[in-house]
Amino acid sequence: MTWRDGYIAVDWGTTNRRAWRVAADGSITQSFEDDLGLLAVPAGGFPAAAAAIRQRLGDHPMMLAGMVGSNRGWREAPYVPCPAGADALAAAVAWIEPERTGIVPGVCQRGEAGADVMRGEEVQVLGAVTLGQAPQDSLVCHPGTHAKWIQLQAGRIAHFRTTMTGEMFNLLKTHSILAPQLQGDVSPDDAGFSAGVAAAFAGENMLSDLFRIRARHLLGGSVGEPASYASGLLIGSEVCAAVAKAGGSAREVVLIGRPDLCALYEAALTTRGVSTRRIDGAQAFLAGIRLITEML
Repeated sequence: MTWRDGYIAVDWGTTNRRAWRVAADGSITQSFEDDLGLLAVPAGGFPAAAAAIRQRLGDHPMMLAGMVGSNRGWREAPYVPCPAGADALAAAVAWIEPERTGIVPGVCQRGEAGADVMRGEEVQVLGAVTLGQAPQDSLVCHPGTHAKWIQLQAGRIAHFRTTMTGEMFNLLKTHSILAPQLQGDVSPDDAGFSAGVAAAFAGENMLSDLFRIRARHLLGGSVGEPASYASGLLIGSEVCAAVAKAGGSAREVVLIGRPDLCALYEAALTTRGVSTRRIDGAQAFLAGIRLITEML
């Protein structure tokens, strides 16, 4: 059986994994999602975990991407340097079993642009390009724990920058003095989110403004939901820096990721006068994997 006859595509992250059975015509015939991310796989347990995927989806060639290819995953798939396209990723697939079980490499950046790495997002971004949903020359934002801002040139990943906005918010919510005030829901429609974005765009001192969340609580004042305000302040600062760095290419930003996170970034970007388009992450991932398998 060859890749042209169909295959299994797996997006295997740190805390969860998603797998799809892809037929020869590209249609999805089966799929599942679970919480067996790489942190839940015991030492030496990846062969059995992969075999379990085949038991559910069939005995087919399997292409994996994401943190499964990191130094904490099944096998480290060395990074491909920027500029990187699907051809470079296909040429550098790390084979667990030759032509049968492979891991897509991540992408890295060195030199003047600054050291940076990604795993998994590259498949979605290049998949969005091949679907015609992301222009070949565009700025892409992939929100998440470690958000990626990716500049595409001629359909290739030219350079990118990672921001730890999501992780910082989670740390503030769980381990900071602000934790009691940050347990509410975050919404782009909340007055607090808009106020946080506005403060960031005005160039306020973010660390000082974060402490004001506690001060307002102690003094009986508020600006909407505190969690939304903190999120708006962090995302607003990230967006402001990314748009300024991109210059003229930031008239539109392509958003790929979870709908709730994309909605927050969309609200902040719209305030900045930047238009957006949203792309379904799973659809983009599947298109990226298909493109890579067609190049094998």
